[in-house]
Amino acid sequence: MKVVLFCGGLGTRLRDYSESVPKPMVNIGYRPILWNLMKYYSYYGHKDFILCLGYKADFIKNYFLNYNECLSNDFVLSGGGKQLLMLNSDIQDWKITFVDTGLHSNIGQRLKAVEKHLAGEEMFLANYSDGLTDLPLNNYIDNFIRQDKIASFVSVRPNQTFHIVSTKNNSIVTDISHINYADIRINGGFFAFKTEIFKYIGEGEELVIEPFQRLIDKQELIAYQYDGFWACMDTFKDKQTFDDMYAQGKPIWEVWKTSNPSLSPPSDRSDTFQESITLKELVKLNEET
Repeated sequence: MKVVLFCGGLGTRLRDYSESVPKPMVNIGYRPILWNLMKYYSYYGHKDFILCLGYKADFIKNYFLNYNECLSNDFVLSGGGKQLLMLNSDIQDWKITFVDTGLHSNIGQRLKAVEKHLAGEEMFLANYSDGLTDLPLNNYIDNFIRQDKIASFVSVRPNQTFHIVSTKNNSIVTDISHINYADIRINGGFFAFKTEIFKYIGEGEELVIEPFQRLIDKQELIAYQYDGFWACMDTFKDKQTFDDMYAQGKPIWEVWKTSNPSLSPPSDRSDTFQESITLKELVKLNEET
């Protein structure tokens, strides 16, 4: 199945980290967050990627044109450094289509710009390029097919450090609790679409506003609730949180190192999430950084 990734945004809230690196190319360990996301999809067998480019498209193109397999793979160097034998490889079976979708286009227009590259497909996957998860993708896709709707996204709990305040008359506080424990869910991306989605996107429209409202009116949009690991790199603080998890040996999103895609894990992976890193630990990481 083809995977559309939105890589063209300006990433203004990460500008303090770097003016020269587009957000999808900010590293976690040895590889950019975009690579980690593509590795996740490829692990589940989805290796045909369409990158919707915009801001600093040249940086993303050059990264893959000059891809260095040695950074994240074992190899043997012999003959005084003249002979290189790769013991494994990352992207040799990936197909990547690079499409300029405009510097200032919104997500809806970036998706419309790659419609021709999805000709003949019944359905496809799509996502922002700044979020990672350990979501069992096969279960998610099976659910989408079974419900037979036009669009789906993953609904997650926010992992911010804010607190929800409840009050009554005269501003008396009746409750204060962390947002992660409130009954609030957000759009976590990881979209699944039938190609009918293009009939619902008008000129200049943002994907999750007018098109999604039309789908809601027709009951053709579903939200897949997931309470396992999900996090996005929206700010420098988020970048530090990912770095801390990687440094502590808890890169939960690296399912290709810990899981078996042939298995069908339960759709609620909160138990697995608790075994690797608890929600409280993730909140603590955010607060410390």
